[in-house]
Amino acid sequence: MLDFLSRRLAAALVTLALATVVVFAVVEVLPGDPALIMLGTDARPDTLAALRAKYGFDQPLLVRYLHWIGGLLTFDLGNSHAYGTSVAKLIGDRLAVTLPLGALALSWALLVAIPLGVFAAWKHGTAGDWGVMGFTQIGISIPNFWFGIVLVLVFAVTWQVFPSGGFPGWRQDLAGSIRALILPALSLSLGEIAILTRVTRSAMLDTLREDYVRTARAKGAPEHVVLFRHALRNAMIPVTTVAGLIAGFLVAGAVIIESVFRLPGVGQLVYDSINNRDLIVIKNVVILFTILVLVVNLLVDVAYALLDPRPRVAA
Repeated sequence: MLDFLSRRLAAALVTLALATVVVFAVVEVLPGDPALIMLGTDARPDTLAALRAKYGFDQPLLVRYLHWIGGLLTFDLGNSHAYGTSVAKLIGDRLAVTLPLGALALSWALLVAIPLGVFAAWKHGTAGDWGVMGFTQIGISIPNFWFGIVLVLVFAVTWQVFPSGGFPGWRQDLAGSIRALILPALSLSLGEIAILTRVTRSAMLDTLREDYVRTARAKGAPEHVVLFRHALRNAMIPVTTVAGLIAGFLVAGAVIIESVFRLPGVGQLVYDSINNRDLIVIKNVVILFTILVLVVNLLVDVAYALLDPRPRVAA
């Protein structure tokens, strides 16, 4: 097990190193002069030169890359050009919104998708199965931001059950902050519920055809025992893999949803930083997303190895 984890960790570190090169190269070729955006088109040339020297915009690309990597390794993310404050504080404050939003959306996706997928596999070929598959088709087809607008119209404007947007803050209003995340999490999880339901159904159908499942039924085991104790454990292997991928998509997909619901999360921070040409914030946030995805994938590998030891032995 230790050898398996060390191989996965080494692969994740190599991926992260390559990601830093790609992110730095892509961000640095964005059009626009950060100093010109900060000071305006009427700024004097000497003032622009002084600002470029202050933030290192006039240094060679390699020097700027090494300086950025050194900051990452020492947890010094620098200061935002647009906000005039620490990037670490900016990201930390925004993660307090984005991470609970993603966790809530993923929790709902798992709680809804797995029972639906099991039910569809159990009722394979019946009206129940067709109904679930029809729902998943709708869930995949509907854009989550459009679904979010519909939720606002129904639950915020018409029924006035939940707020239409904004975020009061965890310390100021805990209950209000939770209520503010419910509609965004619902809209963010719709597509993921549809995908996970289909994956669960497919995995359950394959498992239910196995000999040990037929043997359990032949011995008179109750159907709920066959479904959840014998079949679902093995069906969870592909479901766990897809759930790990979806966790990364939820964080990235929060960019649009946070704009729709006016949430001060990391996604909204990225959007504003792109408009302000705040390169240091963009680079650090994208690398943070990359690290989150790699950590989730590593946890998925661990869960996969615990559920099925064959990959661990092969590694």
